[in-house]
Amino acid sequence: MSSLILLNKPFKVLSQFTDGNGRDNLSNFINKPGYYPAGRLDYDSEGLLLLTNDGNLQHLIAHPSHKLSKTYWVQVEGAYNQDAIKQLQEGVLLKDGITKPAKVNHIQEPDIWDRNPPVRYRQSIPTHWLEISITEGRNRQIRRMTAAVKLPTLRLIRVSIGDWILESLMPGDFCLKTHTLCRSSIAPSNKRKDNEHRTKYIKKNTPNKNHKKRVRNKYEK
Repeated sequence: MSSLILLNKPFKVLSQFTDGNGRDNLSNFINKPGYYPAGRLDYDSEGLLLLTNDGNLQHLIAHPSHKLSKTYWVQVEGAYNQDAIKQLQEGVLLKDGITKPAKVNHIQEPDIWDRNPPVRYRQSIPTHWLEISITEGRNRQIRRMTAAVKLPTLRLIRVSIGDWILESLMPGDFCLKTHTLCRSSIAPSNKRKDNEHRTKYIKKNTPNKNHKKRVRNKYEK
């Protein structure tokens, strides 16, 4: 059994335990030696951050090869735009390539905590909320995606990672859970290496057809 901490990371808190510039970080909220973040959440983003004391579980959650779905509630600036949602769903061209298709839905403003400091509104420009799920983990990906379709992100809250959800945790609160790892899910890359090794072994130990022919001809003579 592995131990896992589910934390609601507040706005403007680093996803690490130390900072040389005096900014708020995880040590302000968690005092449990041996736990480390499984992945990260941007300084100016809020919501679910997972920490674990198990390296295999940390790899399972954080490594891109496992493609865990991450879901966000995103407040964007601008009027609702179905064409923009379609672009997000199909993939958006960013500087580091086209994003994979995302699951995107327009949602009502969620019943959530007030942010401190609050989002700065402009009365002349409307805002709305989207629920966006992605399996990639590029740097500031959601913000870059919404900016690319001309819907700048004002507020970003991660509400789930895989099967783990934020539930009713308030900013700065956390809960401790246990998790049982399935061996086959820990490192699929090892399975790929095993297959490559098996292929090399078969090639190495399977007689070459030309070699067989040369041997047969030798004895026929």
